[in-house]
Amino acid sequence: MTDLALTLRSYAVEAKTHSHDHHQLVLPVAGTLALSIDGRGGAVSDALAAVIPAGTDHNFSASGPNQFLVADIPEALAPTLDRLPAFFDLDAGLTHYVRFLQHQASSAEGGTNTHRQMMMLLLQLMEERHRETIRTDRRVAVARAYLDEHYQQQVSLARLAQLSHLSPRQLTELFKRQLGMTPQHYLIECRMQQARHLLVSTSLSVQAVAENVGYTSVAAFSDRFRKHVGHAPAHFRQLSKRH
Repeated sequence: MTDLALTLRSYAVEAKTHSHDHHQLVLPVAGTLALSIDGRGGAVSDALAAVIPAGTDHNFSASGPNQFLVADIPEALAPTLDRLPAFFDLDAGLTHYVRFLQHQASSAEGGTNTHRQMMMLLLQLMEERHRETIRTDRRVAVARAYLDEHYQQQVSLARLAQLSHLSPRQLTELFKRQLGMTPQHYLIECRMQQARHLLVSTSLSVQAVAENVGYTSVAAFSDRFRKHVGHAPAHFRQLSKRH
C-alpha cells in the first residue's frame, strides 16, 4: 500500500495513459502541466490544481521549465478526495499554504510525520472549501438522473460509469456511499415505485405495468415486486378497483 508522500517534480515529456492505486494531488509551483483525467482535459498552472482519483486513467504533458508539488495519498486517508472536481481553483489562503508546503518539501526540515500532518491539514482545508461538491457529487447526480429517465430500459453499469466518467467499481462505491444503495438497487427502486403507482392509479394490466417498467417477463416482475414491496401486484390492483 502506498504511503503518503509529498515531492517536488518536474516534467519534460508526454506520459502514456496510466493509473495508480492511490489518489494523487497535483499543485502548481511553476509552469503548466496539461492533464487528461479520465478523458477530461485541463491544466495545472498558477492557482489551478488537479485531483487524480485512484484507479483513474490519466496522462500529462509539459513544455518549458516547470515544477509541481505532487502528493500521493492512500484512499483510506482521504475517502472524499475523489468527490472534488478534477480541476479546481486555489484561493489565496490555499495558494499561500501550497507555497509553505513547497518550502517544506524542498528543504530538510521535518520528516515523514511532519509532511503527513501538513498534508492532512491541506486536505481538510480543501474539503471545507468544497463542502457542497463533496456532499452532492455531480458524477453520482449524473448517474442518478439517467436512471430516473431510463428505468424502463436495460441500463448497464458500464454505460452509467461511462456517463459519470468513472470506472464501474468507482461509481458503485461512490453511489453507495452517497445514496446508501448500488446503482442496480436504485434502478430496482425506481421501477418498483413506478409499478406501484401504475397498479393503483391506472387500469393497466399487470403485463402492461411490467413492460412499462422494463420487464419482459410477468413472472420475473411479479416475483421482484413481491420481494420488494411485500405484496403481489394483484394486491395493489384490488386497491385501484376500490377507488
